[in-house]
Amino acid sequence: MRLLIAEDHPSLGPDLKKGLEHCHYAVDLVANGEDALALGFEVPYDLIILDILLPGLDGLEVCRQLREQNQTMPILFLTALGEVDQRVRGLDLGADDYLTKPFAFRECEPHR
Repeated sequence: MRLLIAEDHPSLGPDLKKGLEHCHYAVDLVANGEDALALGFEVPYDLIILDILLPGLDGLEVCRQLREQNQTMPILFLTALGEVDQRVRGLDLGADDYLTKPFAFRECEPHR
């Protein structure tokens, strides 16, 4: 399974990547929305994990643009923004799930 993580936190992104690779996933990590969008169009990911508060394009915009171009890979928002309206907006834009930080690693680990 190939995953993309878009997370700009200097330790969370690498820690999440390492944890998922330990579970035998192939993981790409980017720290901004432009790179996430470009890779989302180029690579057939099995899952994209998006932070919302990314530099450049935010995760909501990345999700919106991917869905507008009929990209159907699952998208999980992993973000500190946990208000109900924010969760609803993310899901309305096409995300498949929404997980708030802080979290236990087992919550964001894709199920095999």
